[in-house]
Amino acid sequence: MRRTIASRLHDSYSEAVHVTATRVVDAEPLFAALDAAGDRDGVDLSLSDAVLVAVSEALDRHPSFNATFEDGTHRVYEEHNIGYGVDLEQGLIAPVLADVGSLSVAEVHRRRTALVDRVLDGDYDTADLRGGTFTVSNLGPLGVDSFTPIINPPQVAILGVDAVRERAVRADGTAEHTDGSDAAGGDGVAFRRHLPLDLSFDHRVVDGADAGRFLRTLAELVEEPDDLFGE
Repeated sequence: MRRTIASRLHDSYSEAVHVTATRVVDAEPLFAALDAAGDRDGVDLSLSDAVLVAVSEALDRHPSFNATFEDGTHRVYEEHNIGYGVDLEQGLIAPVLADVGSLSVAEVHRRRTALVDRVLDGDYDTADLRGGTFTVSNLGPLGVDSFTPIINPPQVAILGVDAVRERAVRADGTAEHTDGSDAAGGDGVAFRRHLPLDLSFDHRVVDGADAGRFLRTLAELVEEPDDLFGE
């Protein structure tokens, strides 16, 4: 298994032109919306569930990232088949959660947890690892603040999720907005949870400005998640 992982990652790094862009977003609104959705659906939702839903929405708006690049062809897919990194003793694998865009956040939670449990129990096969159009790798639970995720070939991009950290910001709405501007306000200080996101992409297929727009959309969805999880 390690030989297979080594071969695939070597091929990815040898062929794809890896570039990584990072953005840190205020995650307090996302956690509030996630708690409300969990209470509504009677499900103990996690940050991973929220990120998968947000990524799917971002892919809908930026379809060039929901794609593969193979034999010189940039192939864009309609379904969001998102690989989700799972840490096994033998190494990291990314079983695929199919058609995330058609699922509610509660359905994402149930399918993700069932898939991860099967993989951890060794009850999976190669079919569970095929057909991915994008991948999410979450190292936040391990306390990682930033990393460079390696693209899962032949996919075009992968999102790394880092550890949630509290940051001191100006209170009363004076924290930095997603557009980089500051609102006028007082001098109070509040501590808010922030989420760093690392997007690695194949520069042969998409450009840095494309990646910046994708991350900007993700930031907007995290910081203003009113419609992200349904009514």
